[in-house]
Amino acid sequence: MICVLYLLFTALGAFVLGSFPTGYVVGRSKGVDIRDHGSGNIGATNVFRTLGRPFGILVFAIDALKGFAAVRIALVAGPPEISTWLGIVAAVAVIAGHNYTPWLGFRGGKGIATSAGVLVALMPLAVLSVAVVWFAVFAFSRYVSLASIAAAAALPVAVGIFWLTNLGGNAPLLGFSVLISGLAIWRHRSNIERLRHGTESRFSKTS
Repeated sequence: MICVLYLLFTALGAFVLGSFPTGYVVGRSKGVDIRDHGSGNIGATNVFRTLGRPFGILVFAIDALKGFAAVRIALVAGPPEISTWLGIVAAVAVIAGHNYTPWLGFRGGKGIATSAGVLVALMPLAVLSVAVVWFAVFAFSRYVSLASIAAAAALPVAVGIFWLTNLGGNAPLLGFSVLISGLAIWRHRSNIERLRHGTESRFSKTS
């Protein structure tokens, strides 16, 4: 019963933390409703395009910190015997809170920055592998969305390889990686349509 309560409180706390709409708040501080500009998304990429590099970096850093903090608190605050599950529950909940924030009618970001923070806390080796994929695809294509989709798809592969080679990971983390990979790709479905039709925006060298 105590373990169930820990899981429930972890999920609730992580969801509330993740639901803080960083991009929207930063935009409002500059007199801009970020939802009315660019892609209409409150994530770091749209803030970057609309308000500039410093604000985009700020939003990415805070959103990533939400994910990292939620997981680290969960890992150290609960019983050690269920720490992995607490970390996974916190990870799923904080990403869900970010993607479906109740403060903005359950319309949030796409979860890439928050997922990055989560992964640093749970699977740092996998983050390095996924980061290599992201930067390689972005350097080749100049599409942030395509780089994010490719990185999401690479995540379960990286976690599986590390698990099979005894470099870290386990079955629950592999299952979690499949879940957030699918969620991230699903959240990019509008980008996928624009990529298919050649209407997706590229980042220029001056962005």
